[in-house]
Amino acid sequence: MLSQDYLTQALLANKTLTASELKEIKEKIKADNIGLEEYLIKKRVVTEEILYEMAARHLHIPYIDLKNQTIRKDILLSIPEPIAEAHGVIAFDRDETGIKIATTDPDDLQTFEFLERSLQTKLQIYLTSPSSFREALKQYHQSLRAEFAKLTGVEEKKDDIKEGNLQELAEDLPVVRIVDTLLEYAIFERASDIHIEPTETQVLVRYRVDGILKDVMTLPKNIQPGLTARIKILSNLKLDEHRLPQDGRFKIKNKEYEFSFRVSIIPVFDGEKIVMRLLQESGQVLTLEQLGLQKKPFEILKRNIEKPHGMILVTGPTGSGKTTTLYSIMNVLNTTDVNISTIEDPIEYRMPRINQSQVNPRIGFSFASGLRALLRQDPDIIMVGEIRDLETAEIAIHAAMTGHLVLSTLHTNDAVGTLPRLLDMGIAPFLVASTTNLIIAQRLVRKICQNCITSYQLSSKNVDDLAKQLDLPALLKTFIKEGAITENQNMENLLFFRGKGCKQCNQEGYKGRIGIYELFEITPAVQELILNRATSPQLKKAALAQGMLSLLEDGFLKAKNGITTIEEVLRVTKD
Repeated sequence: MLSQDYLTQALLANKTLTASELKEIKEKIKADNIGLEEYLIKKRVVTEEILYEMAARHLHIPYIDLKNQTIRKDILLSIPEPIAEAHGVIAFDRDETGIKIATTDPDDLQTFEFLERSLQTKLQIYLTSPSSFREALKQYHQSLRAEFAKLTGVEEKKDDIKEGNLQELAEDLPVVRIVDTLLEYAIFERASDIHIEPTETQVLVRYRVDGILKDVMTLPKNIQPGLTARIKILSNLKLDEHRLPQDGRFKIKNKEYEFSFRVSIIPVFDGEKIVMRLLQESGQVLTLEQLGLQKKPFEILKRNIEKPHGMILVTGPTGSGKTTTLYSIMNVLNTTDVNISTIEDPIEYRMPRINQSQVNPRIGFSFASGLRALLRQDPDIIMVGEIRDLETAEIAIHAAMTGHLVLSTLHTNDAVGTLPRLLDMGIAPFLVASTTNLIIAQRLVRKICQNCITSYQLSSKNVDDLAKQLDLPALLKTFIKEGAITENQNMENLLFFRGKGCKQCNQEGYKGRIGIYELFEITPAVQELILNRATSPQLKKAALAQGMLSLLEDGFLKAKNGITTIEEVLRVTKD
């Protein structure tokens, strides 16, 4: 959709409307809460084609009508269908100077740059109307159907498929192209996981983007054997094993990026379900400043990572960014005068000058046995991917007692709950009290898309609903204490923010993620409580008394500052 500024200038330049007529229309659309383009077409002031032709003339770019144009298959498929659909771009012709691209949004420079890099050729940008674009998009389905036709008959013969036949299927060009498209689009969309799920009649493909699973496409059922075989070959897995789970890994690398795909295949009722985790090996580790900590928690973290020994534990559910936080801490500690060793499952990022080991339970290389071996490697700093059992916990705590700084993760809901968890595992209270320096609990919230951010105030009903879930007076006190609001403000006159949804964020209103944190520092007063086997509520009371910001409070401060939304904070902090 064209911006209102472009439309206004084009309409005035073409003398379709006068300035006063435009002003009148803008007042109407503001009241009706619809866009200028939608209004003009709905009221038949101008047709969609003429509107986009005028805009193209004004922008000095050529206009193309694709409604009756047949696009050559090799040119059309140079841009994968999901990218074409999500970003309103389609390749329709090619000459010696480059590829001709039709778009409905001439401002989408980020997509044009990505396409120029991936296609390694110059782009000639043309403007087209949304209806013309939708017609051209149908040609993808025609060409895909033609390619899938080559695979017909697989479904009927599936009982007779041998390993040799699967090998041939996996190397068939349509299958290769489909897998390449799935992987490329997942990288482009910043997905963290790809789910390929067979159902009775089709194959569903879903991506997890910013922590939320979303449907991307459905594929015909008869593509399933070839698709699964292709991914098994890439991951070096057994082609003829359909009854047992399999795990593998493969990499894709080019000038722009290097990604590792961790593959898990498990048999389900309608075939084999595949989940691929994307790990960007060439990605930069975040600095402590980029993690998104508030000022006081940031100072607490810096103070504790400077201690020569003890334990720093990061807690939270799977996918809450714990490993990223540990890597950011290690990045600060990674100097020439220390030896850092890790035991992980799996190694998610490669870090220079850090000795990283991956557990392998099949050969008896567990966290506990790996940690014992690491202690004979003269380490100064040890990172244990996860404390899962008493044996690992005991070795980690004894390492922290004997002069090592130990970093690790645990699965608990909040920072305070970590201490009772360690005691429940069977660790003596005096060991927990004397070795634990800091516990960080965290979640990841989606960030508001800065391209379509808008402010709003809570209605009295919204405030009443929040009051049923939260202690609002305590929350307001936190806002005042942190300098986010003045004392005479209340929830109803505060500004909060949300994203309206735009092309940049695929109409989601969110783009990217950031952490919310609570940091529980183990002070002498807290050590005393641990020795007396204090309960979680008693420990929570002590933590808040020493100024700990809770996950909810940190989240609401970020919502107040326009980083995330109230809905996101409530979604990730509910128990």
